[in-house]
Amino acid sequence: MKLHELKPTDGSKKRRIRVGRGDGSGKGGTCGRGEKGQMSRSGASHRPYFEGGQITFFRRLPKRGFKSMNHVEYNLVNVNTLEAAFEANDVVDLTVLREKHLIRDNKLSLKILGNGEISKALTVRAAKFSATAKAKIEAAGGTCEVV
Repeated sequence: MKLHELKPTDGSKKRRIRVGRGDGSGKGGTCGRGEKGQMSRSGASHRPYFEGGQITFFRRLPKRGFKSMNHVEYNLVNVNTLEAAFEANDVVDLTVLREKHLIRDNKLSLKILGNGEISKALTVRAAKFSATAKAKIEAAGGTCEVV
């Protein structure tokens, strides 16, 4: 293969459609917009989910329930995860958990839940503890610090 033999792959180079360049082009006259109507005019557009004047899908659905404005989300970590990931007398907090890839979001606070067992004495620093998690950590000789 030589430099002068190079050519683009078939179908990779496609010419753009030039509208309004005469009837022979197939896109002359009305330029593919059809005759009259909203979408034939310049600047015409529909808002998202517009269904031609029919009531849109999200307006047809019933609105139910309640969503609190004060809802707080937490990074959730169970006691059995701490047992597996840490040695005795380690300090567990948000940054250490993030470094070990045990939580995803650094912006959310940390809450420790009581699923599983723990036998190591750990110092755990979190925003919240469930009652069972606090009891299990302290029973193993660890401490729970609310940050």
